[in-house]
Formats: sequence, C-alpha cells, structure tokens
Amino acid sequence: MKTQKQLISLYGNPAEDQQTFERKWMVIWDIPDDINAKIKALPNKMYCHKALVAPLEKTFRALIAAGVHTEIKTYDGCFNVRKKRGLSTLSVHAFGLAIDLNAAWNPLGGKVTWSPAFIKVWRDLKWTCGADWTTRKDGMHFQWDN
Repeated sequence: MKTQKQLISLYGNPAEDQQTFERKWMVIWDIPDDINAKIKALPNKMYCHKALVAPLEKTFRALIAAGVHTEIKTYDGCFNVRKKRGLSTLSVHAFGLAIDLNAAWNPLGGKVTWSPAFIKVWRDLKWTCGADWTTRKDGMHFQWDN
C-alpha cells in the first residue's frame, strides 16, 4: 500500500493545487453498458483517476463473472479531496484512487457485510480492502494503490 508521501510524489498534492491535479490525472469514465446493465447501482459515468479505470473495469467484470456483483446496492463516491476521517493525512479518495460501495451497510468502524467471495475478487486483483484493516475497518472502501 502506497503512503500519502508516495502518492504525492507520483501525482502531486491535490489539496494544494486541485485544478492542476484534476487536469493532469482525472477522467470521466464512461462505464461500459454491459457492466451498467448488470451492476445497476453504478452511475453511467464516474469521475476518477485515469489509473483507476482499467483495474476497476477488470474488477467489475470479475465480480460479474463470479456472480457476486448483485451485492452492490449503492455507489457512494470515488473522488473527494479531503483528509481521512479523524486523521491528518489525505484520503486516497483525494487522489481519485478509491471507491466506496454500500456505505450504509458497511460504515466506517462498523460491521463488514460483504460475502467472502465478493472480498476475494478484490483481493485477488490486488486491491486494498478497508474490510481488512485492523485498526478501523472500512468495509465500504476499496483502493487502488499498486
């Protein structure tokens, strides 16, 4: 998992110059129709870091292939320049490299409701899952920092 310092060295600091960061790194991803047809909770377009598009598309397709895509009830955000809740470091959301799903069912610090098969897809594709964190679980959170 990359640290905030490593992310800033790669992409710049979105909190210091958000406009430049967005112009250089952010894209509007038109989620493919076949994915939207299966995962109804997703928007048609997602504003995210351009490095997130390929792994996210691959992951959504893998969730569909595994038959666990139906667990996704809500899309709760990707890009938001902010600090981690209750902490002083930037959230990976500030870089557009994280996605929150089913926030109401998987609140920060609360119970994780995803099936083991659902989480396995994300882990197998090298995502960092907030469900795996020991200090403060964040079951809604999946981040790409590879």
